Amino acid sequence: MDTPVKPNQTATPPQRSRRSRVVGSVIAVAAMAGLGGLAWYLTHQPAGGGGPGAPGAQGAGGPGAGGPGGPGGGGGRRGGAPTTVGVATAEKVDIPVTLEALGTVTAAATTTVRPQVSGILQNVLFKEGQMVKAGQVLAQIDPRQFEMALLQASGQRQRDEAQLENAKLTLNRYRTLLGQDSIARQDVDTQAALVKQLEGTVMTDRAQEGTARLNLGYTKVIAPITGRVGLRVVDVGNLVGSGDANGLAVITQLSPIDVEFSIPQDSVPGVMKQVNDGASLTAIALDRTRTNALDNGKFSAMDNQVDVQTGTVKAKARFANAKSNLFPSQFVNVRLELRTIKDAIMVPVTAVRHGSSGDFVYVLKADKSVTVRPVTRGQATVDKVQIASGLQLGEQVITEGGDRLKEGAKVTLPGEGGRGKRGGSAGASAGASADASAPAGERRHRKEQGAAQQ
Repeated sequence: MDTPVKPNQTATPPQRSRRSRVVGSVIAVAAMAGLGGLAWYLTHQPAGGGGPGAPGAQGAGGPGAGGPGGPGGGGGRRGGAPTTVGVATAEKVDIPVTLEALGTVTAAATTTVRPQVSGILQNVLFKEGQMVKAGQVLAQIDPRQFEMALLQASGQRQRDEAQLENAKLTLNRYRTLLGQDSIARQDVDTQAALVKQLEGTVMTDRAQEGTARLNLGYTKVIAPITGRVGLRVVDVGNLVGSGDANGLAVITQLSPIDVEFSIPQDSVPGVMKQVNDGASLTAIALDRTRTNALDNGKFSAMDNQVDVQTGTVKAKARFANAKSNLFPSQFVNVRLELRTIKDAIMVPVTAVRHGSSGDFVYVLKADKSVTVRPVTRGQATVDKVQIASGLQLGEQVITEGGDRLKEGAKVTLPGEGGRGKRGGSAGASAGASADASAPAGERRHRKEQGAAQQ
């Protein structure tokens, strides 16, 4: 008897498993798409509403709206709250009009000391870095050969002077004989010419003697100017001469001393006007930090042409340098005082703002509101600026917090306690609401505690 063949049960489960996985994937994708759409909808609906069909959903200004910006909300009160600002009072001061420039200290005179005759350096009479005066002996060259040359020139002069004296006596005798008609005139004329020749020879001898004496004096090397001696470059025993490039030493004059600086070509007319009017312009030399004044001096000179590469004109100021704070080739900051503006109205730099119509300030009125006031700038310092027009002495201007202001805006000053009062009233309202929402027994218990404390 044949056994009936049963259907194959092993092929069906894998097909169902694959179908269920596909359906699950489709459902998951649909669910994520639905969540994304809901999130987009919630984030893009109007701020005051809950979407179409929401219970009680009305416009932001509709009746019953209790959210921010609507009647009964806190948005209107926050938008109209006074802004805390910083203020400053316009004051009247005298401000100097100055010109700032970078300068280089230059010596008023610098000279390289060189011997004027050649010889062996016998003695050095100065110390490196020493202050010397004009005419002071700095070194001594061996003078013996120059003494001998002087003696030789003196002997030659004396010999020629004796010959000249003899020739003059002979000429006088010849003239006497010529008066007696005992000698020819030609002999007299010849003797007269010899006298003149000897006179010329004596004059040459005297010049040679003077040169020898001068060379002997040059064996003492003299300081030509007053100043500070630099480092010595030649030692004793060396042969020195006038052709030495480095010489014996370099002397730099330190008092007085000059500072060279550049003036912008736009400022040149103002400087020249003060100079032509006879004003003595004060110049202050500052260190590189512009905090310490090294010395005070006077404007001395200006160049005669503009440097086409920099658009500036070179100028010079002279300083006494009594304390030796200035050193040659030192870089300093120069402050040249041109004039002084008397009774200038000054406010902090942060008070002046710039708009489409020009510069303006916020002026604080008596009712703690501000008004926009157009002003005209003048001279400025590091932290303050002059108001040439538009502001009166004693008026208060806004220095901080002006970015949030407009015409007629209310402001509050630091320390007035306006915000504390509002915070206290809010706290009191919150406390009253808490008391109202508490149970009757708890409210009665609080009242009894309050009475006991009083």
